[in-house]
Amino acid sequence: MLPQENIEEVKMTYAPEALLIATMDTKGREALYISTCLEHAGISVRIMDAGIRGKSPAPVDISRTEVARAGGKSLAQVQNIGHEGKALEIMTNGAIRCAQELYRQNEIQGLIGLGGSMGTTLGTGVMRTFPVGVPKVMISTMASRDTRAFVGTSDILMLHSVCDLAGLNRLTRKILRNGAMALAGMLQPAPDMEDAIGKPLVFLSTLGTTEACAQQIHRALEEKGNEVVIFHTVGSGGQAMEEMIEQQEVSALVDLSLHEIADHLFGGDYNAGPDRGRTALKKGVPTILVPGNIDFLVTGPLDNARRLFPGRPYHVHNAAITVVRTTREEIEILARTLAARCNEAMGPVKILVPMAGFSAFDSQGGPLYDPEAPQQFADTLQEYLDRKINFNLLPYHINDSEFTRVILEALNQMLSA
Repeated sequence: MLPQENIEEVKMTYAPEALLIATMDTKGREALYISTCLEHAGISVRIMDAGIRGKSPAPVDISRTEVARAGGKSLAQVQNIGHEGKALEIMTNGAIRCAQELYRQNEIQGLIGLGGSMGTTLGTGVMRTFPVGVPKVMISTMASRDTRAFVGTSDILMLHSVCDLAGLNRLTRKILRNGAMALAGMLQPAPDMEDAIGKPLVFLSTLGTTEACAQQIHRALEEKGNEVVIFHTVGSGGQAMEEMIEQQEVSALVDLSLHEIADHLFGGDYNAGPDRGRTALKKGVPTILVPGNIDFLVTGPLDNARRLFPGRPYHVHNAAITVVRTTREEIEILARTLAARCNEAMGPVKILVPMAGFSAFDSQGGPLYDPEAPQQFADTLQEYLDRKINFNLLPYHINDSEFTRVILEALNQMLSA
């Protein structure tokens, strides 16, 4: 903790500034109210107008003319496009360039936006280009829906506006103020935050069905002075992990949950895209691969699962999620896919296969248990894997403490090297 006098000095010298992104022709009054709330909280505000048609009710810091020009067109050209989607794309690209320039100059430290479907698309399109940790708040009529298209892999705080953002009333004032105060709180300094600089950074993937293994690894690594970041492999989690590996100096990766690759290949819902499992290998990050959770694909309600994957063993996780057993053919394809990627690795790789089961579902008495699948995976992997890749078969279940110990020993060897 900093001494109290140092904390007060930080408070006095820290003057955060926020960028407010709005279509001022349709959301001008609401945006100005947010600006007033932020300024009362000690936050300076720059307003960016990304509107196209009407007029702003007040002067702004970045005009729509500047935004359009940054997007590669004049405002008149954007207005004459005649297609709202294409016009929105130009204004979003321009807004991104303007906002990023302010950020590079350290003139803004956080972002806030408001809108319906179009305003939310534009505002979050800008926010997703900013690093994790930069405060981002989007007040939106769309926030009670599936927000993955807006949030992506970013850390955007979505605040549901409840009613339409069409004028100021007793409800919109409360929501808009809450959004402004959320951003104001995020922009406050945290002088007592633990400084992890210098600690080895280890990434770990998992899902609830491999949580017992993941938690043991997590505790052991932190006890040895590592900083551990865990990614929940629900599609967006794996995608975010790949992006963070590209951006961060990662000391090692323990990829414990690989079912997102299977979901991408075979039509499951937790699809993290075609690059899942590639980045660390290409970058040369020391990697331990465990085929955790490849015994199932994730899909929706049971009726959907039966329609999309007929005739398979199913397990109803809850009303919205059903998992279905991967077939022998899918296990073989996945093994060949992993082998091909590992064969091109630029750094050390070790593959550890738990021969007694790949997840909590794939255990004796579990709903998806198939005792022959691990051997099939291992045989296929061994056939296609380059001999230089370190590959071990272990007589344990993935959640056994003995298997965790093997992972930690292998990881310790990698980090020591």
